[in-house]
Amino acid sequence: MDIMKVKNFIIRNDLFYTKTDEWVKLDGDLATIGITDYAQKQLRDIVGVDLPERGKRVEKGDTIATVDSVKAVSDIYSPVSGVVYDVNETLLEAPQLINNDPYESGWIVKVKLENNEELRDLLSPQQYAELILERIGKK
Repeated sequence: MDIMKVKNFIIRNDLFYTKTDEWVKLDGDLATIGITDYAQKQLRDIVGVDLPERGKRVEKGDTIATVDSVKAVSDIYSPVSGVVYDVNETLLEAPQLINNDPYESGWIVKVKLENNEELRDLLSPQQYAELILERIGKK
């Protein structure tokens, strides 16, 4: 797996990102979505997850899930419009997987894409790295 590090944050080069700290992995018309290493480190200890129902239709920008941490409850936004194809039910019993492995076992939801044009709004790994650098003030 090809990664880049920005300070102590891991950014995978095979994913796309959002300005609200979700990552997207594309597999044909299926988008797997989770939160980034940066996001999970900001939230700290994740203690719960609210997942959508399979078959639910979502619009780009809708809240698709929520993550509860000792610090806050955070909305997870859908980077794409489509239908919820699958959810990571393992997170209901083991939400800490998002902290331990945000890019693999900590994935949150899979959405069947309806509009490929929306993918143009996603950030490349390099653009996301620049966003993190701006946030931490070390450009």
